[in-house]
Amino acid sequence: MAWFRKAKTPKAVRGLPARSPVPEGLWVRCEECREVLFARELERSLRVCPKCGHHFRLDAPERIRLLLDEAGARELFASVRPTDPLRFRDTRPYADRLHAYQEAVGVPDAVQVLEGTLAGIPVVLAVMDYRFMGGSMGSVVGEKITRAAEHAAEKHRPLVVVSASGGARMQEGILSLMQMAKISGALARLRERRVPYLSVLTDPTTGGVTASFAMLGDLNIAEPGALIGFAGPRVIEQTIRQSLPEGFQRSEFLLEHGFLDLVVPRPELKETLARCLRLLSAA
Repeated sequence: MAWFRKAKTPKAVRGLPARSPVPEGLWVRCEECREVLFARELERSLRVCPKCGHHFRLDAPERIRLLLDEAGARELFASVRPTDPLRFRDTRPYADRLHAYQEAVGVPDAVQVLEGTLAGIPVVLAVMDYRFMGGSMGSVVGEKITRAAEHAAEKHRPLVVVSASGGARMQEGILSLMQMAKISGALARLRERRVPYLSVLTDPTTGGVTASFAMLGDLNIAEPGALIGFAGPRVIEQTIRQSLPEGFQRSEFLLEHGFLDLVVPRPELKETLARCLRLLSAA
């Protein structure tokens, strides 16, 4: 039976391989409807499935290109970088883990702050990147978003924060949890200056980020189908010993129950943010 176990190689036709390899990354399977999508078509639709409307996750550079106008944007606070004050170690040292993510993702930490224009409106934009340790909120994330709020107050420019996070960063312990109060204080001072703050919640926005700045916007706006909550559904079910409703912790459920102001499809997000900023600035 050796012939049965042997892998057979397709015969060549006219000197060419019978089956040409498909280039990697040419096709993408939708996580929701399981349809196979042409990658270029998916990019043209802003990574929204044309079949079912499922919103794929965007990284920070993609999100910045989506929201900011092409000309004039500049990054702020790029020199703020993480350290390892607790000398934390789990399966590997935290310092090594940080270095590995910085090499892989190409950014120093899980948020980027920029000053630019959104549909012609000057704004300060902070965008979280889920690729960097699940978008977890450590000292650098807290410091940069706090500085973004302070800069927005000083320049009297609206602040827009796009959240995508698994919550506080456990490797920084209490230093991470302190960022919730620090950012919230900066946003309170921003509100005293009557400078608009829009919070955009994307998939996923959870933990301490949801429990602080992500829910403190003058308007809280989410993308369709985004997972938004504090604890995960499984933890909640085990705690209350009850089954959760269908769609619990998804943006549509939260909108229905008053936790969000708007749920906006990605192709309409930039124009919706601009319209909201014009209304708030006029007020």
